[in-house]
Amino acid sequence: MADLEDLNTISITDMSQDEAIEYLRQLRLARRTPAIKPKKSTAKKNKASQSKAAKKITKTDAQALLKLLGD
Repeated sequence: MADLEDLNTISITDMSQDEAIEYLRQLRLARRTPAIKPKKSTAKKNKASQSKAAKKITKTDAQALLKLLGD
């Protein structure tokens, strides 16, 4: 059965101070997660599509719609 001696790694207590610091630095670099970039806002696209939809409705259609909603 495998045990810790079979890993063939040097203990951090057996390393020199410089080696231990470098080892810890490498571990910390390996554990870093990439920064998540925020997604671009689509508010401009939504406003543009809403304004196009509003331009397609005629005045009479708008009045008929308001009449239906009011009843």
